[in-house]
Amino acid sequence: MTKYSRMITLFFVCVSLLSCEPSAGLKPFSSDGCSLFPDSNQLTQMDWCSCCFEHDKAYWRGGTEAERIIADQQLKQCVIDKTNNPTLADVMYEGVRFGGSPYFYTWYRWGYGWHYDRKYQALTFDEQEQADHLLGAYSSSKVELSCTN
Repeated sequence: MTKYSRMITLFFVCVSLLSCEPSAGLKPFSSDGCSLFPDSNQLTQMDWCSCCFEHDKAYWRGGTEAERIIADQQLKQCVIDKTNNPTLADVMYEGVRFGGSPYFYTWYRWGYGWHYDRKYQALTFDEQEQADHLLGAYSSSKVELSCTN
């Protein structure tokens, strides 16, 4: 077996292990700010990270496809409100519409608090309560996101 074929085999083993992750409940909330996008503009001091943080709350919780569209539209409007820059907001909106699909095995996908196989699915009453409890625990933990003021 060549080095290249061993690397490919290892990649597919890792991917298949990820897809076998046990389907336990909702993981504790976490946010990395704007994921693969800058949290602010260092030259102009414009900061839109709080928009990404609120967007992460929706993406972590997940839900229906319609709820994702609303979350993405709210991100776009928040960025416009914070920066008065519709072009920036459009770029971010298009990025999350493309990259945030629940069908991608990424840490920033729609419903990232749940197992990868959840995709688009409305939360039950119990799941909503669980999400509210975990968000409350996160808020009371005094964890600061690195990009918040």
